[in-house]
Amino acid sequence: MLISGLFVGIALGFVMQRGRFCVTGAFRDIWVTRNTRWLTAFMVVVAVQSVGVFALDAAGVIALEPAAFPWLATIVGGLIFGFAIVLAGGCATGTYYRAGEGLVGSWLALITYALFAAIMKTGPLAGFTSSMRSVTVEQGTFHSVLNVSPWILVALLSAAVGVAVRHHLRKPKFTMAALPASKSGLAHLLFEKPWNAFATAVVIGLIAIAAWPLSWATGREAGLGITTPSSNAVNFLVTGDAELVDWGVFLVLGILVGSFIAAKGSGEFRIRVPDANTVLKSLGGGALMGVGAALAGGCTIGNAMVETAQFSFQGWTALVCMILGTGLAARLTIMKRRPPAGSGGGAGAVSGAARPAGAAAPARS
Repeated sequence: MLISGLFVGIALGFVMQRGRFCVTGAFRDIWVTRNTRWLTAFMVVVAVQSVGVFALDAAGVIALEPAAFPWLATIVGGLIFGFAIVLAGGCATGTYYRAGEGLVGSWLALITYALFAAIMKTGPLAGFTSSMRSVTVEQGTFHSVLNVSPWILVALLSAAVGVAVRHHLRKPKFTMAALPASKSGLAHLLFEKPWNAFATAVVIGLIAIAAWPLSWATGREAGLGITTPSSNAVNFLVTGDAELVDWGVFLVLGILVGSFIAAKGSGEFRIRVPDANTVLKSLGGGALMGVGAALAGGCTIGNAMVETAQFSFQGWTALVCMILGTGLAARLTIMKRRPPAGSGGGAGAVSGAARPAGAAAPARS
């Protein structure tokens, strides 16, 4: 059953690459362009997964157990992680799928991310991480504190996300020039036609739901997750302990494979070597990602996507702190380079500054 993790990862990497589903861009756009389209798409994933995860729990397929809320580590780790993803040019999952596109900067960020996650979780700084995460409050979910059915929160979240999606769909659409189609049928749909942000989000949400029973069947009682599997992969390479290679390790390997397949099929794969400044940012950003994710208990997937779907305090606190950390990094590294009003820079200059050197094209709607 471990092999199912590989197939889920391939599907996730393929969909995220083709849909240009960049969580870093979603958080960054709030501050740089005041645009919430991709944040709304991200919340579609959370809402879809929330319906699925509580349905699986009600059916007895999985058993959700609320845990204490490590508030201090979540706040500190979330802020660090949010700041780091701007430097690295992508969050944990984004770094994986961009590594599959051939971005050398993402390879470097991925290496330091996995390494420092291992250092923080099981290495020399594991004691520090444990002590930080030992500062907790007892109640860990919104519905347990409010003493209400989680389905009430699912309904409210779904309604709010639905209103936000409707708002964005009602906005005027701009037609962009495009080359004539060179493929037809399914090949055109999969590899050439731009993917809609919200359709991509629904597919990712369905993949996230499928991950739960498949992962549980192997004894790994969790859904999608990136940080611990990345740490386990590093520890396996060091120790050779085969027990570390669980469903999650196959998942992250699958993301690389799936994104590579998508990039090759769409003609977007290309080895891109960054300049020295981007190399330093990638290495530093990746290291801080590992530190932040270990402290917070997860990255933009494990916390901001999976824990939020369960209405845990950890997930929603991490999400808010990651957005705040991203805003701080954007202000220090992107917005200060914006041209003054009337200088002729315009939105194009902002967009260019927002994309790290050597990174993939901006997200497509």
